[in-house]
Amino acid sequence: MFLDLGVSEAKLKACTRLLCAILKSNYVKGKNIRYKLISSPIGGGKMASMSQETAQKLFEEGAVLLFLDVPPGTEFGIDYTTWNTGEKFKGVKMIPAGIHFVHYSAVSLTQGDKAPRTGFFHCFGSREVLVKRWDPSLEDIRDEEVTSEEIEEKRNTLKELDPFLGVYPYDNFKKWVSLTNEITKDLVQKISPLCGKIASAAQLVPDDASRTTSDRAKLKERDEGSRSAEQNLPRMHSKPGTALRFSEIPMQSYPEGASPAEITRHSMDRSFTLSSLLAAHYDKEPQRILGEIQVAFICFLIGQVYDAFEQWKQLVALLCSCETAISEYGPLYSAFIQMMHFQLKEIPADFFVDIVSRDNFLTSTLRTFFQNIRSSEADEPLKEKCRRFQQNLTKKYRWDFESEPDDEAPIIVEL
Repeated sequence: MFLDLGVSEAKLKACTRLLCAILKSNYVKGKNIRYKLISSPIGGGKMASMSQETAQKLFEEGAVLLFLDVPPGTEFGIDYTTWNTGEKFKGVKMIPAGIHFVHYSAVSLTQGDKAPRTGFFHCFGSREVLVKRWDPSLEDIRDEEVTSEEIEEKRNTLKELDPFLGVYPYDNFKKWVSLTNEITKDLVQKISPLCGKIASAAQLVPDDASRTTSDRAKLKERDEGSRSAEQNLPRMHSKPGTALRFSEIPMQSYPEGASPAEITRHSMDRSFTLSSLLAAHYDKEPQRILGEIQVAFICFLIGQVYDAFEQWKQLVALLCSCETAISEYGPLYSAFIQMMHFQLKEIPADFFVDIVSRDNFLTSTLRTFFQNIRSSEADEPLKEKCRRFQQNLTKKYRWDFESEPDDEAPIIVEL
């Protein structure tokens, strides 16, 4: 039995496509290593391979995440690695300083059911000790902040806790850095939900006008015959404080007082929209928009958040549909190409193929981008970097960026 909350057919198809792609992705196939923590913190898994020098440095300078009172079998992960916890699990040690994404899901050991994934970003400092406690009634971590006194108490017992801590999976650290190098602590605080936790399943609450069953019955009686069955369903919205706070892309793509010709030009070259977005959110540091794209990418690839997937697509499409801005924001676009190079390594080739039309969002978007680069006034090093990027994608995925799409080809009319 399904509860219809009025989700559009297009969004439902997109959600289905996202889920199928995640299930087919390298994340499940094995590049995102899954360990099982049964009798010890690293159980049947393998130790992260690292040099003795690196291990010694992380042992002395690395951070520690204490994840206490977690039931055995809970799915727990940090960055690109996921475990199923065992009875002795109490957290992870030797975490390199910087931005990391911690995620978890409650698991029913009797039925094998798994709750939707929840996670949070945290910027770990050198030798930091972060303490989180599990609340069995919520099947989630507790919202109450752990006091500084308790943190110091746990710090003093790290030697006794050490046998129960898993080692940070250093094998995937270089890949993690390549996917998050533009993300800063301030940016994470700006985008993360006010509640501090990022949930893959939207937390919905009913609108005031249709809060209870009796309210809906009264509305039905009042509007009998004038409302469809779908309109009689409860009206829902996201619970305040639980949504990701991404930047809003300006709706108006042209300046006030623009002529029809200028409106057409700004619709084809969205540089004005990009400049408006950067002025509103990243005025002094335009390259920080890449950090937002990376946050969205991590949230949909690892956090499994559909809204993050949509934000990622919209920001990528915006940057690719500009021509004038390419020469104005040269360093931004150079870093954008590098960022896309690493992100596309983690996505299956058919991830963005539309189920109905079979059109590929990425090939069409990047085709426009490559055309804009060629016709822009960008410097030659940037154009050469773009050419190498295009050649690499063509070789790896066999994507055709040169052929003219059927819907853009000229129509021949016989007279």
